[in-house]
Amino acid sequence: MDNIKMRAKLSGDTTEVKMIMNHPMETGRKKDDFGQLIPAYFIQLVTAKLNDKIVLEMQWGTGISKNPYLTFYLKGAALNDKISVDWVDSLGKTGSGEIMVVAA
Repeated sequence: MDNIKMRAKLSGDTTEVKMIMNHPMETGRKKDDFGQLIPAYFIQLVTAKLNDKIVLEMQWGTGISKNPYLTFYLKGAALNDKISVDWVDSLGKTGSGEIMVVAA
């Protein structure tokens, strides 16, 4: 399931990776129309890989907003290298995306 919009641009020796992850990111503190708490539901683990080698791993909690936007930079990537990102949420659901590095 590709539910991450991504881009990766190489400039010099640094690649800028930007992405938006489609996820509701519920904190567990908001109430529905009937006054009932909406259960917590959020991305817990995000892993980014460059050509199948882990380059970034993050553990998140309820403090991240809906449809999280993330930018990170890495060295050592070349044009047409593959960057992939996977996430797992608090209900065990997953999301993924991948993109090839392009010139800035």
